[in-house]
Amino acid sequence: MIESRCGIECSKCNSKEAFGVECAGCVGITNPFWGDCSIKKCCEEKGFENCGFCPDFSCGLLISFAYDKEQGDNGARIEQCEKWCKQ
Repeated sequence: MIESRCGIECSKCNSKEAFGVECAGCVGITNPFWGDCSIKKCCEEKGFENCGFCPDFSCGLLISFAYDKEQGDNGARIEQCEKWCKQ
């Protein structure tokens, strides 16, 4: 099941507990509790379920997010997008 636009596995997210919110992942909500997300916006404007379906995958925006020093996951979300697209 696709949980996010960028490949983050929302079911494994600890932030929602830290913020005390119910979150169905960005594919299931309109306004993310963490604020605006340029990846979510881009993906939805292009009509893709996640970034893996985009012909520009993996673009500079997704790469910079995946390898961000504070928020990144060393590319795990990129690999997850690829897995979801193969399902």
